[in-house]
Amino acid sequence: MGLKMGEPSDIPKLMKAIQYNKIKDFSLVTKPVPSPKAHEALIKGAQSKPITCKVLLLINVDGITVKSCGICGTDLHIHNGDFAAKMPVVTGHETSGIVVAVGDAVQNLRIGDKVTADNAELCGHCYHCQRGELLFCENFAAHGVHRRSMTIQSYCPASFMQGSWLTFMMQSIVDGGLAEYCVFPAEKLFPFTELSWTDASLFEAASCAVHGLDRVAPKVGSTILMIGAGPTGLCLAQLLKLNGGSHLVLAANAGPKMELAKKLHCADEYIDLDRQKPAAQWMALKESYPHGFDIVVEASGSPQVLEKAVDFCARGGKLLYYGVYPKDARIEVSPSLVFSNEINILGSFSQMWCLPRAIQYLETRQVDVRGIVTDTFALKDFEQALDAIKNKTCIKATILYD
Repeated sequence: MGLKMGEPSDIPKLMKAIQYNKIKDFSLVTKPVPSPKAHEALIKGAQSKPITCKVLLLINVDGITVKSCGICGTDLHIHNGDFAAKMPVVTGHETSGIVVAVGDAVQNLRIGDKVTADNAELCGHCYHCQRGELLFCENFAAHGVHRRSMTIQSYCPASFMQGSWLTFMMQSIVDGGLAEYCVFPAEKLFPFTELSWTDASLFEAASCAVHGLDRVAPKVGSTILMIGAGPTGLCLAQLLKLNGGSHLVLAANAGPKMELAKKLHCADEYIDLDRQKPAAQWMALKESYPHGFDIVVEASGSPQVLEKAVDFCARGGKLLYYGVYPKDARIEVSPSLVFSNEINILGSFSQMWCLPRAIQYLETRQVDVRGIVTDTFALKDFEQALDAIKNKTCIKATILYD
């Protein structure tokens, strides 16, 4: 297979990466720089390296040089074992970079393109993939989160193995963007031009917000209560205002996130919740909106807050579970309330093919993400970035490579 790339001296043979060996056990390692196959591209960033067992696979991949990789609450969940991560794996799932090499079948990208990566890898043949329900792929693997094993079958003609079906096990290492170089399928890399590398680390969060918007599908004139002011929540709040929301109330703990939300004009009304005693504020909100809200979005990730969120839904309203909750969390919800008020309870997990719309909104500043990234770190300082997320001393942290 041919390879289109710059001068060999431009791309080293080895690179640095943050690799998890097991839960809470990561290190800065030296790894070979991956090479893109026919339909792949190398970017300065994450790595996706298919390993085959006696079967030829043509995989659309590009290689990039990574320029930025965002760190978010999901990375903390991966670190703590609260997320279904498979290790060892190079972490990082919010990757943007520059294309430095492409496989000879790649037509949509050129060396030097600034791109952001969709981190999802799908099998294409499972029950859900064949029904077009791509987000529910039974072999779903995300760059920086999973190592995937899948069984495939290949028919061998009579001249080989007597015309039988053979079963192979394919392992796919879907490493993430916390590395100096990475490989992605070409169709999962999306060019952009305007945003800084710092703000580009918000593309993935914004694409999840686009999916959340699709899930809740607000009618024009909807009243909306958004609970929580994290990075993806701020993106979703702006999208809801632009797409049907006539009045959006943002309720979140008082502090830097709410101050930033006000600067970005994320809402029409703000409730700076007291971190210790918010009960009176919740009661006042209920009194101010006795009929509730057409849409309630719980984006704080708190099961305790989620349990109360349904009480703010209007009759016939929608409640969106948008936060990342502990796997063992349980809440009590009145089935009679949901039944009699015909409340629609929805979930929103990740995204699928939402990046092009996210790029358009962010590049035109219709969704403004300036200021969301408050702290940047070098790759070697990943632990400090993780601590900043854990200790809530930043709104969002990003690894920058320059």
